[in-house]
Amino acid sequence: MKSTALTQKHTQLGAKMNSFAGFNMPISYSGIKEEHACVRENVGVFDVSHMGEFILKGEHALDLIQRVTSNDASKLSPGQAQYSCFPNKSGGIVDDLIVYHLEDDNYMLVVNAANIKKDWNWIQAHNTKGVQLINISGDTGLLAIQGPKATEAMQPLTDVDLSAIPFYQFTKGNFAGVDNVLISATGYTGSGGFEIYFDDSNADIIWEKLFESGKQFGMQPCGLGARNTLRLEMGYCLYGNDIDDNTSPIEAGLGWITKTNKSVDFNSKDLFKKEKKNGVQRKLVALELKERGIARNGYDIVDENENVIGTITSGTMSPSTRKSIAMGYVPTERSKVGSEVLIQIRKKTIPATVVKLPFYKQ
Repeated sequence: MKSTALTQKHTQLGAKMNSFAGFNMPISYSGIKEEHACVRENVGVFDVSHMGEFILKGEHALDLIQRVTSNDASKLSPGQAQYSCFPNKSGGIVDDLIVYHLEDDNYMLVVNAANIKKDWNWIQAHNTKGVQLINISGDTGLLAIQGPKATEAMQPLTDVDLSAIPFYQFTKGNFAGVDNVLISATGYTGSGGFEIYFDDSNADIIWEKLFESGKQFGMQPCGLGARNTLRLEMGYCLYGNDIDDNTSPIEAGLGWITKTNKSVDFNSKDLFKKEKKNGVQRKLVALELKERGIARNGYDIVDENENVIGTITSGTMSPSTRKSIAMGYVPTERSKVGSEVLIQIRKKTIPATVVKLPFYKQ
């Protein structure tokens, strides 16, 4: 297993560690429910340094990004970020990612840890105009400081006015005595906060100063277990579960990041145009279970005659709503809010209702 610069720190703090995307990562510290509540009510810190970061430089950097991603990166000004995906040639998704416009002709792409090599090869295969590609994944630390008290907890550590950073924008500055830290407000929990990118060599000092400053605000270290329950309450997709090489962004409710009207051609653009115009056969929906039980990835969704009609992609007992929630693909005709389906959980079929996202509303 690979390690992040903070893996030893997590072990020393008694985190429950496990393999995730080939990395030895903290799954939980005090417990998923407690960490989840800490982010919703106070502030929690996630080490997500396993994520991948690629720098694209040169006069054709934007052209390359436009040809490999579904969203329209030409709309980005320096200091802005954008959620997007890499479509493959058969209408599926190679990965989802965030595009950062650092400065003119200079971008950073942040990709999922499990797909770093796959994504790198994908971009290289499309780099026909000599864009400078630099994989900084192995040298970059990334912490997500999430929760309503994140700004208060972090502000003493920087001269950057954190409250002035709009959603999906970022800036660079000194943080915790370290120069050139990228501070962004993208988020994956629905409770506000920031992500900070820095050189791995500064990981320990940033971690220590962060928790020193955050102590009075109830700051806690959090693992990937709570990160999963938080994102699922918001209905955010997890690559490998809710989206993959065989799911269309239109099916997944990601039509809003699939800009088929942008002037540059990208993979499956014409197919997505047809899907937007004619509709798709299945859709990713949010489900609330009416009885006890947890719908897990891979469980069958069935109709009243117990015919398999779909599959659960993510599911959990929501700590915030105290309801059993899930996402999964169903036929389009059953995707309307209020539609009823059944979920096969072991030998029982549990009734569930299609609901509107997000599951958790502040």
